[in-house]
Amino acid sequence: MKNYFIVGHSSGIGKALSEKLATQDKVYGTYYKNPSTSDNPHITAHYLNVLDEQIEVSFLPEVLDGLVYCPGAINLKPFARLKEEDFINDFKLQVGGAIKLIQACLPNLKKAEKPAIVLFSTVAVQMGFNFHSLVSSSKGAIEGLTKALAAEFAPKIRVNCIAPSITHTPLAQSLLSTPEKIEANAQRHPLKKIGSPEDVASMAAYLLGDESAWVSGQIFRVDGGMSSIRI
Repeated sequence: MKNYFIVGHSSGIGKALSEKLATQDKVYGTYYKNPSTSDNPHITAHYLNVLDEQIEVSFLPEVLDGLVYCPGAINLKPFARLKEEDFINDFKLQVGGAIKLIQACLPNLKKAEKPAIVLFSTVAVQMGFNFHSLVSSSKGAIEGLTKALAAEFAPKIRVNCIAPSITHTPLAQSLLSTPEKIEANAQRHPLKKIGSPEDVASMAAYLLGDESAWVSGQIFRVDGGMSSIRI
């Protein structure tokens, strides 16, 4: 049985991934606003605020086979209305939190046989969308961090990143709050549907597992074809 640490495991993609991994392995998950409702005995929940200056991970086992950082935000505003502080705060959540958790978990990851880290970006980094300057800046940094850490941690720890398009998660609730919004967003994708948390969780589970043992430093576009197909 392997040990996985899912930061932000109680909703959306983190929840779907935790449930998938916990069928065979042990999941140590964290929550902030939404306490875990899972009754799976292989999932243990711990409160954690990734914005805290000091991160406490003493609840983790000595050996950690994988780390997944799920916290994020989608703040869509015209660039002219944003302040420098908005970018700094977004960076602290989406990038600074990931950095602190990776640093805190490195000793545990190094003790595993085939450890892996999975981070999350967004299709907006590659495509360029109106009002996405905040999230694109932070997630662009995550893509750069992924490749830099993959090089630095090789050959011991694999590091990969998933860049989804919009998915049915609480994070995207305001963008998918009506049937009309759901249909309009679905039609923007070549596959004519909105992604599910399970769609993205399946890729994350693959990147954590032994099946992807020769994969590192990659950005995977799980986006309904949006970033590469025109029809």
